[in-house]
Amino acid sequence: MQAQAPKPISVRKAALRQRLVELGARLEAIEEELDSHHNPDWEDLATEREGDEVLEATGQAGLAEISQIRAALRRIEDGSYGFCVRCGEPIAEARLDALPWTPLCRSCAQ
Repeated sequence: MQAQAPKPISVRKAALRQRLVELGARLEAIEEELDSHHNPDWEDLATEREGDEVLEATGQAGLAEISQIRAALRRIEDGSYGFCVRCGEPIAEARLDALPWTPLCRSCAQ
């Protein structure tokens, strides 16, 4: 199997920034949904609250991803993007394609 040609860093940076925009919009929609629940019926409100727990978990996952993306963008700026923060080895292109914000090579991630 032949190694994949590296994507230009500008393409990766643009994709990371686009993902930040998408996540920001998703988090805003979640916040609006959470704020919209004012049902006076206790049974309906209980059902809404169960859904809110799912929304809150999704929001927390989004916030974590935003943090990881911002860290990746800082690594792009300082020139360390694409190298494992633990061992210093290059991160495989296929791994960066799947997880463009990853700070770790496959070996260190396991």
